[in-house]
Order: sequence, then C-alpha cells, then structure tokens
Amino acid sequence: MTRTIDPRLLLAVTTSKALTTGIRRLGRGGGTALPGLIAGYLDPRMLDKLAQRLPLGAVVVAGTNGKTTTSRMLAGMLAESGHRVAHNRSGSNLVRGISAALAEQMPTLGKSGPEIGVIESDENALPEILRRTSPRVVVLLNLFRDQLDRYGELETIASRWREALRTLDSSTTLVVNADDPTLAALAAESPATVVAFGLTEAPGTLSALPHASDAAACRNCESPLQYRALFLSHLGEWYCSACGAARPELQIAAASIRLDGMRGLTLDIEDRRGAEPTTALDIDVALPGLYNAYNALAATAAARVLGLEIAPIRRALASFEAAFGRLERVTYRGRSLTLALSKNPVGFNEILRMITAEPLAMPLVIAINDLDADGRDVSWLWDVDFEVLAEPQHVAARFIAAGLRGHDLAVRLKYAGVAAERINDATCGRPLGEVLDEVIDSTPEGSAVFMLLTYTALLQLRQALANRGIVEEFWAQ
Repeated sequence: MTRTIDPRLLLAVTTSKALTTGIRRLGRGGGTALPGLIAGYLDPRMLDKLAQRLPLGAVVVAGTNGKTTTSRMLAGMLAESGHRVAHNRSGSNLVRGISAALAEQMPTLGKSGPEIGVIESDENALPEILRRTSPRVVVLLNLFRDQLDRYGELETIASRWREALRTLDSSTTLVVNADDPTLAALAAESPATVVAFGLTEAPGTLSALPHASDAAACRNCESPLQYRALFLSHLGEWYCSACGAARPELQIAAASIRLDGMRGLTLDIEDRRGAEPTTALDIDVALPGLYNAYNALAATAAARVLGLEIAPIRRALASFEAAFGRLERVTYRGRSLTLALSKNPVGFNEILRMITAEPLAMPLVIAINDLDADGRDVSWLWDVDFEVLAEPQHVAARFIAAGLRGHDLAVRLKYAGVAAERINDATCGRPLGEVLDEVIDSTPEGSAVFMLLTYTALLQLRQALANRGIVEEFWAQ
C-alpha cells in the first residue's frame, strides 16, 4: 500500500533536513534543535506524524539522571537485535530536538526507514512527548531535584507526570524504577501496564538517607519512610511502617552487582514475569558506578518488554561506549581525561562516591556554570557532599575550581574542610580550553585527570577538544 504524500509534512521534513546539513557544513553546531523548531512552524504536527510512521512504535525514556545513557543502551540493544532505530542520540530532548532527530533519520518519501524510535525526553517536556508520540513503552528512571529555577521542587514535576501517566491505557507498558517511592506511587495511579524493576542487593549500601535525599516521606500518609536496603539517595527497598505501603514486587531485578572501579561493573538480571523466570548471569557493563547498574537494568527491562533476547542485550552492554560527558574517557597529550556531567546533588554525590572509593590522587577539575541550560541557581552546591574530599586519604588530590561560578565552588570546598592551598581558583571564569591546557601542563604524562562539569561547561570543554581534533562533535557520536 502506497503511503499518501502529506505536502505539509514533506515541506517540514525537507526543511529540517536541509537546515541540519547546512548548520553542520558551516560549522555552526550540530543542528540538533533549530531545524526542529523551524519545521514545527511549517507543520505543528510533524512530531506526531513521524512517530506514527514507526512500524514498531516508540519508547520514551525519562528521568532526572541517566536518561541519555539508558536510551543509548536501549538503542544499542535494538540495533544488535537487527532493528533499524530512530533515536535523538545527541541528547537534545525537548520537542524541537526530538523533531529534528526524527526528521533527519526518517526518509522523506518511501516506506523504508527506522522501525522503532527510542526517544529521550526532558522531564518537563514528558507530558507533551507522551501525548504527541503515543509511545508503546515508557521508561521512568528516577526523580531528583534538578534546576530548581526551571523545574521547581520535585513535587512540581511529579504532579505533571501524574496527570500525564493517567492518560495512558493498558496498551502502553510503563517500565518503572520501583526503588524510587515517588515513581512507584505515580505508576500505581496509571492505567498503563506496569513492569517494575529494581535492585535486590548492591555493594556499599547506605546506612541512612543522605541529607540531599528528596523522598523521605510516604506519599500515602506522609510518615517517614523506612528502608530494608538503601542503595542510592532515596532509591532502595522502602516501606512505611505506619500505613503498610511498600516497594511493589519486582518483575525484573538486578543482583550480585560487582563494581570494578573505573573499569566497569558486572550484574545478574532476572526476568520474573514468566512462569519460569529467566536469569542472565555475569552481564558485563562497560561503564562504572552503581548508578550505571540502574541504567543498564532499566535498558534491559525495556528491551525484555520489547521481546529482545539476552544475547543482543549482553553484547550491547559489553561494548557500550559512554555518551559525551557521561564518564567519557579521552586521551589528550598523553594524559587520560574522564569527563563527567554533574548537574545536581544526587548525581554529583554518586560521582564523588565512586571516585573516592580509593584514595584520590589525581587532579580534580570542577567547572560550575550558571547559564540557562545549567540553571541559574547554584545553591545546590551546598547539598553536595564535598566533605568527603577533605578526608585524610585524599590529601594528595588537588582541586581546580573553574567555570563562571568557580569562586562559589571554592568557598563551598573551604567550608567542606578542604585546605585552601589545595584549591586553585585562579582559573574561575576563564575559557575551559585554557584551563585544560594549564592542568595538563602541570600533570605528569601518563597521569589521569577527572573533570566534573555542569552542562554548558561540558559543551565548552568538548568543543575545545573537538577543535583540537581529540573528540568528535557531540552530535556526531
């Protein structure tokens, strides 16, 4: 059957493709947003129509932390299974970015093209993305405080999500991290088919809720939550002793998590949905950190819901390469750089938890910007557990405070107990390419440098590296 040509859609897609190509050829960026914005004026329903042309539908991935990594993992699993995938791989996750990505990757005419879409969605944009793409699967990872001046408190996003999830029906599968009590409560109110995932155990469990945790009270009766096991921030096996609410039964679970420093991790995943549970042992993940165990589990849960076998899932995770700035590793002038996007207290604390598991001796560059894409309010720095850096075993480490708000960071580090002579704040506000070269010049060849960066600082640093021919442009990865 020949598809009817939609002149308005054809004009919008053709324009978006041309703008993307032109912007890249002129070296003016990746064309990851503007083409979709302009095409949206030409056809306001372009995203809706393109989503309808995916024979196997779309998967939408949302959460405060981990959505770029999780969506890339899932796209890799689908590709390993032989599917043609459309994916906003650059991480441009508002309507305009998703529209531009689909327009670029889908054919202007004809029936060939991607079969399934993997769509990373911004938290605030999720209700509109769900309405316009009618996804087959929705993956919810976590909800933490992030960019208070843009999103408001966590409850603001939770309320928007609650209303959006109530509009789904049983034809949509909601793959939800049940270790997050907020997400578990939202899923319980949705008519969608719910598949709960979570951890059954993990190394280094927490003894109490960190002070920066966002979900300390039961959503049913507001009594303090209790935990049989607490894994990360407020994620864990939670329950309420007052009203009896508790983490729902896990249908897809991870156990036997083994963290191998900065090299990666291994875990076992059990799919409990069938009469005979399927267990995959010793799945290697080529990324470190407990939070990446959650990302790998979320991607695997979505893949299993889509009917993928264990073999392609295993291959995709073992060969996975970090997205730009998500523990991305780069060699520059004989030094090993690790770039980590750090944009809110929970994400920052987990990075610090990972890199301080052993005595820290490498230089640590922390660049804090306060541009619109970062969030103008940097008061969240006081919820980051920088005190760990002042512990005696890390005395050999030195800290470079950089970025537009580097002086605020330097003050925070001093209040955390880090000696002033260990903090270099002379680099504050200077171009990050210059800062990088100075750090490299003062670091012996063969050494490692760890860099924690807010979003625009990460883009600036990677652009400096791209200009030097060290990395690809972020949109080309």
